[in-house]
Amino acid sequence: MSRARHYAGRVQQRSGHATSRPTGGSGWVVGRVAGAPVVVEPSVLVGALVLAVVFYPAQAGLGSAALLVAAAFVAVLFASVLLHELAHGLAGRALGHQPQAFTLTLWGGHTTFETDLAAPGRSVLVAGAGPVANLALGAAFFSFWTVALPGTVTAWMLVNAAWINLVLGVFNLVPGLPLDGGHILEAVVWKVTGRRTTGTVVAAWIGRVVAVGLVVAVVVVPYLRGGRPSTFGVIWAVIIAWTLWAGASGALRYVRHTTALRTLNPATVGRKAVGVVADTTVAQALHTARSAQAVATVMLGPDGRPAAYVDPKAAASVPREALAITGVSAVAVPLPDGAVVDVSATGEQLLAAFARTGGAVPLVVTSGGRVVAVVVPGDVAQVLGT
Repeated sequence: MSRARHYAGRVQQRSGHATSRPTGGSGWVVGRVAGAPVVVEPSVLVGALVLAVVFYPAQAGLGSAALLVAAAFVAVLFASVLLHELAHGLAGRALGHQPQAFTLTLWGGHTTFETDLAAPGRSVLVAGAGPVANLALGAAFFSFWTVALPGTVTAWMLVNAAWINLVLGVFNLVPGLPLDGGHILEAVVWKVTGRRTTGTVVAAWIGRVVAVGLVVAVVVVPYLRGGRPSTFGVIWAVIIAWTLWAGASGALRYVRHTTALRTLNPATVGRKAVGVVADTTVAQALHTARSAQAVATVMLGPDGRPAAYVDPKAAASVPREALAITGVSAVAVPLPDGAVVDVSATGEQLLAAFARTGGAVPLVVTSGGRVVAVVVPGDVAQVLGT
């Protein structure tokens, strides 16, 4: 399955569609393709073992060769997924987007890019490359099977390799996120409406419908026909449906996040603030803030620039009789580098500033060098719904 999405500067894609994100996570680098590492997460070993154990009994009639056949089946499956991801990466690279990593996971894989595929046409080409690669491999394996000696292990492996790739190709073309077909549908709606988020919402909701439909088809339909679903089928249907639902839900959360991010700026989340010089007393600072109907106070340095944030809790703890003799510097927290932003800052710039400062103190907003507001991390989190 494929989950590709750009989340605040990172693009990610699962099981067949490309995205970009940092490659930091756990896993073993087993090689490099097109300048990008091929990473195998530890969960792949768990998945391979489970598949081999499940598959082995069906081949018990082969005797000692059964274990080898089961292992070969699992190897072909994960190799097909890897080729799927490599197709995404190579397609992206051909369009000028350098792949950052190819990662195999328990549930498939994902390809990451250093830059976003910020055009519907490119998104279609990169998304479609994975399924097309699997369909081509499936056709090739079927061709080899037709000339193999019937009844041999080689013929059996060829036909199963063909089916594995055909199923991967067709399933990933289902038009619902997080599958590759969902990314293709997203791009088509994006092209028609001019809004990427509209395409994401449409494809994500269809992805949810696909998830529910899969469970209904595997679990409910057999009962309606008077039979019973197989335990194995139910387990896999639920796992795949959950993965699809989670991917689609993540895409919808991304849309909500980006929509909120567009409304995020100092004007929408800033709290009015005033600046005072360093030799101001706490009493004077409180009076200045009240007179300006401000809720925050910033201490200025000798150069007139914001130097520290006056902690309201610390100021409130000063005894009443000491307010007029306590300097505001005694209740101020120094501002780290990058904590001052212009009033024209965008939502992404505010998030970047908090990332640089660690969110230990509010950001100070200035206009023409004058302090006008502060932005508190909690207010930003509330707007973004995080």
